[in-house]
Amino acid sequence: MDDKAHFPPINPVPAGLAGKCPRCGQGKLFDGFLSVKKSCMSCGLDYSFADSGDGPAVFVIMIVGFIVVGLVLFVELSFQPPIWVHMVLWLPLTVILAGATLRPLKGLMIALQYKHKAEEGRLDDAGRE
Repeated sequence: MDDKAHFPPINPVPAGLAGKCPRCGQGKLFDGFLSVKKSCMSCGLDYSFADSGDGPAVFVIMIVGFIVVGLVLFVELSFQPPIWVHMVLWLPLTVILAGATLRPLKGLMIALQYKHKAEEGRLDDAGRE
């Protein structure tokens, strides 16, 4: 079945960040917090292609790490608090930010994977003769 014939193109960024189906934009992508459903309840898209791997975790580490390390340096250089203050502030903030960004980034990566028809082990043979 041709996806283009039955479903208008969906912007993968809002659909992925919201955890919606990358084909119809209506059905839910996730079954639990990070578990991907078997298929879309609205359009029937099989989610077996969805394998974001460690990509979302890498982006979370980079984004959250940048924010937290910047804040740690600012607080340390400005106020020089004791170490327990740093632990009370930055450990919970790191966990909260990582938890809040992991699911949307995983949804985004799956939606982009669907849009660009990315598959494991597939090379673009269009330019080869």
